[in-house]
Amino acid sequence: MSPRPPGLAADLSRYLQQARESLVASLDGLSEYDIRRPMTPTGTNLLGLVKHLVGIELGYLGSCVGRPSPVRLPWIEDDAPWDNADMWATADETRDDLIALYRTAWQHSDRSIDQLGPDAPAEVSWWPESRRTTTLGSLLVRVLADTTQHAGHADILREMIDGRAGGDRDQIGDAVWWARHVERVQRAADSHRRPG
Repeated sequence: MSPRPPGLAADLSRYLQQARESLVASLDGLSEYDIRRPMTPTGTNLLGLVKHLVGIELGYLGSCVGRPSPVRLPWIEDDAPWDNADMWATADETRDDLIALYRTAWQHSDRSIDQLGPDAPAEVSWWPESRRTTTLGSLLVRVLADTTQHAGHADILREMIDGRAGGDRDQIGDAVWWARHVERVQRAADSHRRPG
């Protein structure tokens, strides 16, 4: 990430970069199957979250501020996002390609932020007409919120796959501490369990 002057946009950009890196790190060491398999009833999966955020960044922090995508996204061009095609990876889409595409998207976004600044005008064509006109800064907040939300999803999915929890797990306690913690949480939940 390029150095930025101090200020709100710099803070938002720093938090966005941390969330991006956290999301990508959630795939580390997992098999192709594990990064692709649906982990929720709606099909949420790790590689799909990466793919989804490619379009989010290139749309909100690229096209909406007059900086169209430097790369072609077939799942965007054929209106497939409205059919959830941006939320999962096809068998032909590789981890390396989608992560590289995500890095390209975030570099494009960073250049938009650096070159235009948070007060730059933006227009979101798919929003209701009364709200379409906004600023890059407002869209940066939106992208940060989306990315941190999905990075949190990724932490939970990763923990469901192989037990690896967020980065601060080991700072809080060891395996014995966590086992006792889970027992405490379960006892509290059990006290509210309805019979039968």
